[in-house]
Amino acid sequence: MEKFGKSQSMKRSEDVRFLTGHGRYIDDIAPEGALHAYVLRSPVAHAEIATLDVSAAREAEGVHLVLTVEDLLAAGMDVNMPGTVLTNRDGTKGASPERPLLARGRLRHVGEPVALVVAETMQQAKDAAELIELDFDELPAHVEVCAGGETIHPEAPDNRAFDWGMGDEAATAEAFDKAAKTVRLEVGDNRVIVNAMEGRGCFAEWDGKRIHVAFNGQGVWDIKGEMAEAMGLDEADVRITNPDVGGGFGMKAASYPEYFCVAQAARALGKPVRWMSERTEGMLSDHAGRDLVTMAELAFDEANRITGYRIHTICNLGAYNSGYGQPIQTLLFSKVLTGTYDIPAAYMRVEGIYTNTTQVDAYRGAGRPEAIYVLERVMDRAARDLGVDPIELRKINFIKDFPYKTPTGETYDVGDFPRVLDHAIADADVAGFAARKAESEARGKLRGLGLCFYIESILGDPSEGVKIEFTEQGGARLYVGTQSNGQGHETVFAKFLSDQTGIPFEKIEFVQGDSDLIAQGGGTGGSRSVTMQANVTLTAVKTMVEGFTEFLAEEMQVPASEIAFDDERFRAEGSNLTPTMLEVAEMARARGRAELLSWDIRDKIQARSYPNGAHFAEIEIDRETGVAEVVKYTVVDDFGNLINPMLAEGQVHGGVAQGLGQALCEQVVFDEDGQLLTATFMDYAMPRAYDVPFIHFDVEPVPSTGNPMGMKGCGEAGTVGALAAVSNAVQDALWPLGVRQVDMPFTPMRLWRLMGGARMAAE
Repeated sequence: MEKFGKSQSMKRSEDVRFLTGHGRYIDDIAPEGALHAYVLRSPVAHAEIATLDVSAAREAEGVHLVLTVEDLLAAGMDVNMPGTVLTNRDGTKGASPERPLLARGRLRHVGEPVALVVAETMQQAKDAAELIELDFDELPAHVEVCAGGETIHPEAPDNRAFDWGMGDEAATAEAFDKAAKTVRLEVGDNRVIVNAMEGRGCFAEWDGKRIHVAFNGQGVWDIKGEMAEAMGLDEADVRITNPDVGGGFGMKAASYPEYFCVAQAARALGKPVRWMSERTEGMLSDHAGRDLVTMAELAFDEANRITGYRIHTICNLGAYNSGYGQPIQTLLFSKVLTGTYDIPAAYMRVEGIYTNTTQVDAYRGAGRPEAIYVLERVMDRAARDLGVDPIELRKINFIKDFPYKTPTGETYDVGDFPRVLDHAIADADVAGFAARKAESEARGKLRGLGLCFYIESILGDPSEGVKIEFTEQGGARLYVGTQSNGQGHETVFAKFLSDQTGIPFEKIEFVQGDSDLIAQGGGTGGSRSVTMQANVTLTAVKTMVEGFTEFLAEEMQVPASEIAFDDERFRAEGSNLTPTMLEVAEMARARGRAELLSWDIRDKIQARSYPNGAHFAEIEIDRETGVAEVVKYTVVDDFGNLINPMLAEGQVHGGVAQGLGQALCEQVVFDEDGQLLTATFMDYAMPRAYDVPFIHFDVEPVPSTGNPMGMKGCGEAGTVGALAAVSNAVQDALWPLGVRQVDMPFTPMRLWRLMGGARMAAE
């Protein structure tokens, strides 16, 4: 354990820069003298545009340009943003409506971009936007997550974007027909807004031939191709960069209309243009998440073993198809449909519904909560209905033999779920819960214990690249294909390279997020970054050692087979020459061996890995006020081998806090006209410090066989477990009162009403 790359903690070096105000965020680095862009957005959820007159705005003080969709078309732009189309259960294609960069003929959600105003100052741009004449014939809004209602897109007459299925429907139906007992539960998953610390923003520069767009995203390569296509440019003439990014959570992985419009404004004007989202603007226009309702069913045999799992989910897609991979709900459920349980037959059906709410529902990031939340909620209900202890029911049904192929085609390579759960049971002091419950009751509080055992999979591109250059200044430059959103990549990747090569950490320059400098990369998302980047770095180090060894064979006058590298120096028996890797690089430079000074490597992991773990939450509910407090929280995770345990724990803490926010207080609310009623922090409740208890964290590693490092990823694990653990704890607390259905968020008013209803029913 002497190496950082062998599970040693280290504080993040970039934090000094961030905490002292020296971060290089998008609004800090916009070119001096850049013009300011402001987006005029739709004030209504659904309407036909009757008039869009921007002539007065174009004449306003300080205004340089006003763009509408017609201006984009006149410039030869492709105004249709990419979106994924699913195949329906009957083999037909799902709906594929146009998603224009700026509204084209119709408004389809409050906050939809209509025009871009560019002026010398932001205030001038805002003032000019008020002069734009936007008249429209309002149409009924469709905000219910169900088929039917006012048609939003002619391509989807009933507003159903897709009706998609996965698994073996016939085998699952047979399992339910033959079951000794079945359990079903409707599970709601409330909509949430991401609210990253730093809102979305970008700037663009045009030099007469090439466009440079900088934005605070989660990777640069997808949008590079999309930008080239939209603007009619060769990809070589598009440069995309990501500077420091203040939180992404999946929301910043996709491209957005503003980036393309700002790029066209810069090209049209020949001047740099900048745009930064304000908080309410982001709440209206950022990709939101969740908003699912699922009917989940489990079939059991006489021994309480699961024989079938069936779910039917209705998901709110917002106004348009997502361009970020598949519509995310289908992607998530398909990857972890069966969770950690040995389920012979499973089938899922997902219906995506268009609504006049946000532009696109993606997901809030930090996890695969949708699938695990549903499964662990219905497992908890099954234990109550069957009279089985929730822990024992899980142990009865755990997958025990690996590798294990799930009914949906995933192959879990390794795992020891009972061992992980037993570790968590001990750490959570489950045996002492009864005494704690009695003590709470003596104070007039209801106390509940909730368990979630989760599994997720690392998603995204299974390949990744790294480039290592030896500089004339006697150091090394490390180029990576992932993108930090605050996770500590700058420290982790540079220190990992240092430990594998002996290059001093302080002599490694870290480079990310520049499509001119890094030819290809998978970006960040799906807990892939550290696993992918560490493994390709190992490949690069191996390749460099081989190349330097061949070079040193001539210098040291010994066969290459007799030269060894011990992570710090090259050594050979009988030679007093023991150079470091940096010294070998300088020797190569002196000999004119430039090919040894730059190494550009790509590699691919063999298979996905599957982090898993157990969360125990204990919650107290005040009988008089309905206020719920998470008073004890325990996590034991199997992340395989860790590079930096301290940062992994920090990731889990953040994920749990995010999950507690959705469970306790966060919820997006629209009125019947599609107006967002929770568009400020006065109305949208975010978790505070007092909502988050001390979080006990420990690990029980079972190294993955899918990659040489034995890693499993950890970035999203906290939220995956938190939602179901807290929900099950609330259900446990209220069950003795006769409450049989609880749904997030567990606000004081909601819990007070549930308890009041239970009292009235008892009377």
